[in-house]
Amino acid sequence: MDTIIPFEWQRMLIGDEPPLFLLEIVFRIAIIWPWTMLLLRWVGGRSLSQLSLVEFLLVIALGSAVGDSMLAPDVPLLPAMLVILTVIVLDKVVNLAIRRFDTAKKVIDGRPTEVLRNGVILSAGLQSRQLGNLELMELLRLKGVENLGSIARAYLEPSGQLSVFPLDTPGLGLAIVPPVECADNAVTGTSNLCCSSCGTMSKEERACTECGSETRLNAVLAPAWR
Repeated sequence: MDTIIPFEWQRMLIGDEPPLFLLEIVFRIAIIWPWTMLLLRWVGGRSLSQLSLVEFLLVIALGSAVGDSMLAPDVPLLPAMLVILTVIVLDKVVNLAIRRFDTAKKVIDGRPTEVLRNGVILSAGLQSRQLGNLELMELLRLKGVENLGSIARAYLEPSGQLSVFPLDTPGLGLAIVPPVECADNAVTGTSNLCCSSCGTMSKEERACTECGSETRLNAVLAPAWR
């Protein structure tokens, strides 16, 4: 095993390859980059937050294939280009199956999950998507929601986005502005209380029937949200 000499500039900057290999890297990039861009244009683009699981894997696979073919001297260009083409074609086949077959869409993309109904966060829906109550409240605030009592339905879409639908007539609910974890949690009365975790209206001090929390806060009349 060769002894590594710390801060050896030849090893750090160029490595064991001859200096002319730097020019080969430029040539490799000039071949692989346009090839990959052409195939990606064929795939079509979606924002990162809208990538399906298969497309996320596509990004990982392409990153490995493209990076290795640009830099590794022992990776031939033609096999690397074939790998990139094959990955793209497989992605197109999967997308076609998703569009034509409902079963394929459910298996690959998943389905929307209801996470809030009539001002109450649904713990079962959150658990199925491995999301916490406070994380959902954050997503709602980013939508401009101030109080759970103004929301009729909220769904976590397969893309990870949150779709929110308002109540025609807002009622009492858990205020999430300011955030529950930052607000003054002092309870000033016992007539209109709600669970601090999910927003379930309850005057009893026992564990919440929806989420199991025993902490109560004053329910506040929700403003209209659109």
